Amino acid sequence: MPKRSLRQQILARRRALSHDQWLASSRLAEQRLLSLEEFARADCIALYAPAHNETDTNGILEAAFLAGKRVLYPAVCGERMVFRQVEGLKSLAEGSFGILEPCPTGIDHHADEPDLIVVPGVAFDLGGHRIGYGKGYYDRFLQHPGRNAHLVGLCHDFQLIDGAIPAEEHDIRMEVVVTDQRVVHVER
Repeated sequence: MPKRSLRQQILARRRALSHDQWLASSRLAEQRLLSLEEFARADCIALYAPAHNETDTNGILEAAFLAGKRVLYPAVCGERMVFRQVEGLKSLAEGSFGILEPCPTGIDHHADEPDLIVVPGVAFDLGGHRIGYGKGYYDRFLQHPGRNAHLVGLCHDFQLIDGAIPAEEHDIRMEVVVTDQRVVHVER
């Protein structure tokens, strides 16, 4: 199925989630992510603020702070995306595309700093490929030559498809995909 059709289909299904369905799925996915060795070992993690029924990350943020980890969130600056450190949800305000972002006066961090990057997506496949919203912000950010972070896709289980997502050379694959129902470690 072409990316555009798959994107529309999955986004429609995600928009149809009730608040209770979204919350229950998010909590299960968050718990699965928190049980990963990659999370336990990370000193600095990059999260995202959910939009349009993306899997929530607030529980991961709280657990990271309790464990003494540094936490970064993305901010869109023109055609590029940067990450900035946050001290909690109150550090976020509505930014580009109506998504919560860190304060614009914070220090920009590059992809070589986090040990773990939690990546949102519209759809993922079992090979770790993802479809985003089509703007390429994450793909460009993750191209950083010094990036050593573990990449974990986080989504509702219906967003993890059995078939292969059409991939392009510049697309970055996830190492792990976590849903409310399973954890998939991608073979390299």
